[in-house]
Amino acid sequence: MPEFEYVSKREAQPIKNEVIALIKKVQDYVRNYFTLDYRFVGSSSRNMITREKNGNKGFDFDVNLIPNVYNDEYTAAEIAKIIFNAIQQCMRKYGYTKIEDSTSVITIKVIEKKNSIIEHSCDFAIIRPLSDGKEQYIRFLKMSSFSPQYCYRWELRGGDYHIAGKLQWIIDNNLNQLLRDRYLINKNHNYIQAKKSRAIFAETVNNIYNEYSNCIRPLRYPLY
Repeated sequence: MPEFEYVSKREAQPIKNEVIALIKKVQDYVRNYFTLDYRFVGSSSRNMITREKNGNKGFDFDVNLIPNVYNDEYTAAEIAKIIFNAIQQCMRKYGYTKIEDSTSVITIKVIEKKNSIIEHSCDFAIIRPLSDGKEQYIRFLKMSSFSPQYCYRWELRGGDYHIAGKLQWIIDNNLNQLLRDRYLINKNHNYIQAKKSRAIFAETVNNIYNEYSNCIRPLRYPLY
């Protein structure tokens, strides 16, 4: 069973800065078609990036790309191809040599050639927010038997664990270190291979909130 460790901010931040520089190049590249917003999500937005000890997969960043496209002026396939091509054109300057179009993300990787080890990678999901607070993402249908323009479609994103309020409560009550410690323990004791890191994180947040919320008065309220 793999053992995970945290990646220090000192190690991750310079690479994150390069990812941001790459995204800005991509924004310039696609500007003739649409503007593009972005946000880091998951562990890379919380300074909780992990990697497998002595592993060969490195660590990764997760980024949502949000194209500002109105009235369906571009299809999902057109948007995906424009962004994919832009990333492909811009990535080599920042050391990325491999790009893959998977089911829900575009992945780029920096590979150390001598030992064929992935140093780090970045997953880009193309999303659009909906008026009800949910969001859709562009899904690539690898096994589609249709013509190429129908290999991409917008789908509703699942996995909304509704933990934002609980996570903020943990932050407000200075339980960040406990969250970091518990999350790493839970990840290292996860025996369900199919369970994603975001599910482990959501469970950790819920457990801490349920354990402490009845005995700690939220700091953002007056203490009487």
